[in-house]
Amino acid sequence: MQISKMCIKFNNGYIIQIRNFAQLTLLSMFRKIARIFFKICLWFVVLSVFSVLLFRFVPVPFTPLMISRYFEQKADGKETHSSHDWVSIDKISPNLQKAVIASEDDKFLTHHGFNFEAMKKAYKNNKKGKRIKGGSTISQQTAKNVFLWQGRSYLRKGLEAYFTVLIELLWSKERIMEVYLNSIEMGDGVYGTQAAAQHWYKKDAADLTKYQAAGIAAILPNPLRFKAAKSSGYIERRKGRIVKLMRYVKLDY
Repeated sequence: MQISKMCIKFNNGYIIQIRNFAQLTLLSMFRKIARIFFKICLWFVVLSVFSVLLFRFVPVPFTPLMISRYFEQKADGKETHSSHDWVSIDKISPNLQKAVIASEDDKFLTHHGFNFEAMKKAYKNNKKGKRIKGGSTISQQTAKNVFLWQGRSYLRKGLEAYFTVLIELLWSKERIMEVYLNSIEMGDGVYGTQAAAQHWYKKDAADLTKYQAAGIAAILPNPLRFKAAKSSGYIERRKGRIVKLMRYVKLDY
């Protein structure tokens, strides 16, 4: 009987030791995973801040969208083509700067990256099943175009918000506008305002008239579908509205 009790005590102690060992092993594994995750987050923050600081001074040579469009053209068996000529903000017509503000983000010069009123309105419209409307600001679109991939997911939207905060903190409004107008898609294989001005109107970006600038701004919701020159009636009406709104935009960078 005593031997049997000793065995039971021994077995219980052995089981407890196994459990303790398993718990310690699991805890050690979680700690390793946490350390790895922390290092990944730290490196991401360092690299993202570095890249934002770099592009504060250096022209953006290409964007993720340009790369994806290239592979789309290859996959469709089309001839690959791309036009992208970086120009400084002083060589971009004020008309175009006013036009995109009037069309895309009327509070660009006063908000800090997000227009919550527009986002709320877009959410309500989309919830009602109306035509999908976005509430993205020029700052958000710049963050997405330069640093992220296209598509819709909570992860991408979260990263978009993160990069939007970074560029609002580390760039001036003038720099955000400069990068935006040099990076955005403005036609099939056409990226940036200089390439768009040449493609649609055969002139430099500095020489765009109000109506021509409004034409480029009018197609930005879908530059692969619409044309800035020889436009449809819908785009012509948009041009007219944008030109009227431009008179209320004052470039105060």
